[in-house]
Amino acid sequence: MERCFRAALARVAAGPAVERLLHRGGTSLTLDGRPVTGRVFALAAGKAALPMAAAVEAWAGERLAAGLCVTKEGHGGSLGRSRVLETAHPVPDVRSVAAGHEALALAERVGEEDTLVVLLSGGASSLWSAPLHGLTLDDLGSVTSSLMSAGADIEALNTVRKHLTAVSGGRLARATRAGRVEVLALSDVPGDDPAVLASGPCAGDSSRFGDALAVLEERNLTARIPHAVRAHLEAGRAGRIEESVAPGDPCLERVRFTSLGNNEDACAAASAEAERADCDVQRYEPGLYGEARDVGRNLVRAARQLSAERGTVLVAGGETTVTVTGGGKGGRNQELALSAALELSGETGVTLLAAGTDGTDGPTDMAGAFADGETVVRAKAAGVSAAEALAANDSYRLFAAEGGHLHTGPTGTNVMDLALVHIVGRSG
Repeated sequence: MERCFRAALARVAAGPAVERLLHRGGTSLTLDGRPVTGRVFALAAGKAALPMAAAVEAWAGERLAAGLCVTKEGHGGSLGRSRVLETAHPVPDVRSVAAGHEALALAERVGEEDTLVVLLSGGASSLWSAPLHGLTLDDLGSVTSSLMSAGADIEALNTVRKHLTAVSGGRLARATRAGRVEVLALSDVPGDDPAVLASGPCAGDSSRFGDALAVLEERNLTARIPHAVRAHLEAGRAGRIEESVAPGDPCLERVRFTSLGNNEDACAAASAEAERADCDVQRYEPGLYGEARDVGRNLVRAARQLSAERGTVLVAGGETTVTVTGGGKGGRNQELALSAALELSGETGVTLLAAGTDGTDGPTDMAGAFADGETVVRAKAAGVSAAEALAANDSYRLFAAEGGHLHTGPTGTNVMDLALVHIVGRSG
């Protein structure tokens, strides 16, 4: 299964995905078949920002007037002509605020004869998250943490962030005079929606301040968020604060969006690798959506219904959520795997891998974890109760104790998560 996962990572590697769109002939540049004139400016943000920015640097060469690469701490490196900033994810920090302001300042430098290349991958929303006027970093951090703890999905989270931060909701496109804005995105959201991906810095936002308030109200968070945030959103709903950029705004006419890869591409590559290993492949059609612990159980139950002569791999993609009620350490993929381990306990012939394609699962240094019928037994022998660990959202400690972690380090991509379940065939 790890081989299938690695094949998926290779298919959606960010650097090569960008390179496929770029061509240079002497000093002539083309991007996706269209000539590029004038100066080139580049803004990259996300967990895969470094390889994406490196590809543009190699292509543009001396035509690159300025570049900024904003990525997660530990995912950075050096570039020749672009400034690299490492900031915090998933909760923004002071570096995230500085990065947001620097991105806007660079965008404002771009002239009408120039091209701005915006390179987006998962995590960008937090990584360059500068609060709008009147709000603070603590306000943003409090809202982000509350929404994540309440199990908010990426669309709900971004609906709120687009009304609190200075880069998102089309505001980056509004800030620049660039004659051409090329957005190249590695998608970590369902449907590759430009308005959702990275909170839509160059996309029209159909949500309004009232929608952001509704997200908080639906999760009973209105009374728990900072007063300044509530007052800001209510002022926006009353029309006293400028809205995000609406679809159809003239500033968006210069923007072209290109999806470089997504979760479906990763699932297809994992499936192809399983077939090369002489396994049958089945897709788990509900995908990885909903509470991680529920999905873990459901994947195992779906696998039990498969009884092929040959080995079979059940492939699922997407991104689950975790409603945090305990004080442990973990991530959505490790929690999914732990739930699956409890469901599998004592069974033979079934193994599951759940992992994030970015190489990090939640606030941990692991991509995810393996689970099989002996996981619970191994954990008990190491002094950890699987049931108690799940109740405390403490999956990291359990897999560290029993040896089921998958460690990849930063992968240079980010297209949500994969879960792979291998079922031994009747022939063994």
